[in-house]
Amino acid sequence: MAIALRLSRGGAKKRPYYRIVAADTRARRDGKYLEQIGVYNPLLAKDDENRVKLIEDRVRYWLGVGAQPSDRVARFLDAAGIKERAARNNPQKAEPGEKAKERAEEKAAKQAEAEEAAKAAAGEAAEAPAEEAAAEEQAEG
Repeated sequence: MAIALRLSRGGAKKRPYYRIVAADTRARRDGKYLEQIGVYNPLLAKDDENRVKLIEDRVRYWLGVGAQPSDRVARFLDAAGIKERAARNNPQKAEPGEKAKERAEEKAAKQAEAEEAAKAAAGEAAEAPAEEAAAEEQAEG
């Protein structure tokens, strides 16, 4: 029997209140559980000491027999200093997708072409007055 430390929802509509329980993983979310090991009231302020209450010795017991905490319960255990939560690192998540990369490359190519065209136009404009001035000097001379 696999055991999980997870949240079981209680409370009224729009007013959640959670029990932190040790339950069989096959049991329903709010169904039968083996033992209640704490409570979580998300309506209280984040710095309120009553927001998360844990029975530490029972939590340590269930972790000792192989219970796996859910993500949210693992956060609570880490904050309480009971069990360290492994930091997740996914640097590729922030990278843009393939289509976005293609669009950025196309935009950069168009911008480079526009800059080259502007330089060429500026170069032709700079050469034209010099040629006209040289032609006028030859005509006068």
